[in-house]
Amino acid sequence: MSEPVIDRHASEREGRRLALGAVFEADFGMRTPQRVLERRIEEEGADPVAAAHARVLVDAVALHRDAIDAEIELRAPAYPVVQLARIDRALLRSAMGELLHCPATPTRVAISEWVEMARTYSGEPTRRLVNGVLGQVANASTRKGPDRGGHAAGPDLETTDVTTGHEEGASQ
Repeated sequence: MSEPVIDRHASEREGRRLALGAVFEADFGMRTPQRVLERRIEEEGADPVAAAHARVLVDAVALHRDAIDAEIELRAPAYPVVQLARIDRALLRSAMGELLHCPATPTRVAISEWVEMARTYSGEPTRRLVNGVLGQVANASTRKGPDRGGHAAGPDLETTDVTTGHEEGASQ
């Protein structure tokens, strides 16, 4: 009997969804994001790739939350982290965790996936905020790794000046 074929891209996307849910739920203060995640993995029967990716993301957010929050505040001073809606805060923290602390994920993939997650789970204003913050971090990052050299955000990804809300890049 052969092993089931796992679509790695779909599994990683599912891992992001699981991580987002755990970071969001943990923000209510009842459990750590790791405990929330393990419960969700068990309840939902996540495949091993999704579970592993979610664990990496949640660990990155939990271990580096203060630095992630500081970076968000630096890149989007008009949006203090403590004043963001919980889902928006969870989206930004999770996205930054992957962008900054998961070098196996190409920068363009991380930005694209989290921008889409923001559109799905919050809406257009948060999509623009997430895109702007991640784009600024990627462009300023000196970290190199797989698929992370050169102009990190790429020419076809828009960047948003989150302090003014004006989009730059792809539309010019």
